[in-house]
Amino acid sequence: MSPNTDPRDTQLKQTLRAMLAIWACCLVFAATTTSAQEPSPQRSSDRPNIVLIMADDMGFECIGANGSLDYQTPNIDRIASEGLRFEHCYSQPICTPSRVKLMTGMSNKRNYVKFGMLDRKQTTFAHLLKSAGYRTCIAGKWQLGNELDSPQHFGFEESLLWQHTRGRMDNKKRDTRYPNPRLERNGTEENYDEGEFSSDLFADFLCDFMETNRDQPFLAYYPMTLVHCPFCPTPDSEDWDPNSHGSKTYKGQPEYFGDMVAYVDTIVGRIDQKLGELGIRENTLLIFTGDNGTDKPIVTQTRFGEVVGAKGEMVDAGNHVTCIAKWPGAIPPGRVTSQIIDFSDFLPTMCEVADADIPAKLTIDGQSFLPVLRGNEGQGRESMFMWYERNGRPKKAREFARNQRYKLYGDGSFFDVEMDRNEKAPLQSLTDDQKEIRSQLQAKIDSFADIIPPQAR
Repeated sequence: MSPNTDPRDTQLKQTLRAMLAIWACCLVFAATTTSAQEPSPQRSSDRPNIVLIMADDMGFECIGANGSLDYQTPNIDRIASEGLRFEHCYSQPICTPSRVKLMTGMSNKRNYVKFGMLDRKQTTFAHLLKSAGYRTCIAGKWQLGNELDSPQHFGFEESLLWQHTRGRMDNKKRDTRYPNPRLERNGTEENYDEGEFSSDLFADFLCDFMETNRDQPFLAYYPMTLVHCPFCPTPDSEDWDPNSHGSKTYKGQPEYFGDMVAYVDTIVGRIDQKLGELGIRENTLLIFTGDNGTDKPIVTQTRFGEVVGAKGEMVDAGNHVTCIAKWPGAIPPGRVTSQIIDFSDFLPTMCEVADADIPAKLTIDGQSFLPVLRGNEGQGRESMFMWYERNGRPKKAREFARNQRYKLYGDGSFFDVEMDRNEKAPLQSLTDDQKEIRSQLQAKIDSFADIIPPQAR
């Protein structure tokens, strides 16, 4: 000790050093405890994300894994091999009715008003997941009402949409959905003019949303514009024209249909890859489906025969669509199921996956297929019901009930769809088993008999 040093100063310094040492130990302990107890920095919740992709006018027969011989869909086929492929998923025959049924979990007979509109009194899966703490977004085709706040009103916090408040055509009567599109981002108009392709813009928007919200559960819904006509080149086509501003004909050129299917596959692969890059693929349920059957000019060769597009019709080719689900660790890979599912089943399935409550006052016609996803085949529905009329007019509506093989219309026509895909020959002389099945399907139709469609109220 220096002769000039005050003993009290020495004691103070020793005390301070001791306090600093204790403080440092506390910091180390706190850091260790935090890393051991807190979730991974990439995830604040173990509730799974949900990514739902729905192609437009792309029937069951267009996917390689479903038996297509005309189109190459390697990414979708790979996802099918890594998850579950449904052989019997049924939508409505055209766009808006399918979207309404999918998003609300209800038969069109209860809540469908008219083409291009979703009744603003309806509750959607976005509402329910948002209430459960999910971040929500939608990108792609809207066609559910042109009010400025429509997407947000129906539960989507973020949106990038085509055909929201703006019409399908520009002032030069060119379709605006594909090259250099006219879109709306969260209600604000955006015009593109540098060779952009809408499907890429939608995918980028969704990928950015997933990255921003990787640390919390989210719902990303992508109702695609592809492969709806006008049939046109994609950026991967040999004659892609970045200066094009859209077709002036409604149908376009059907020879490009295959290119458009291939681009759907590219986009789906891109989104799946992004999930992997973000490290959240293991905790994400990815579903790919289609909104209705393929458009009528398109004829597709498959392993089960030729399929003529039947969009807008009640026959099998008008509403039989792809459904593929992937959820690593939850869905056993490489499975194919004959379990029948209906578009009303998506809402209760997503709510069960997300642990989101469905209000008791909300009537739901769908049945969760989460048990089927997990491998419990015996817990699915036995049949489904369809009520359809493009503009919701009850007097013109048709209805049917069906299981995997048989189909009964409201007028009594009964078909073996497995043997008669185009429904050309109604069954006449029935076996005892067929009589029993017909009776069961009639009971399904009868269970909806007392429902009064909106336009009849």
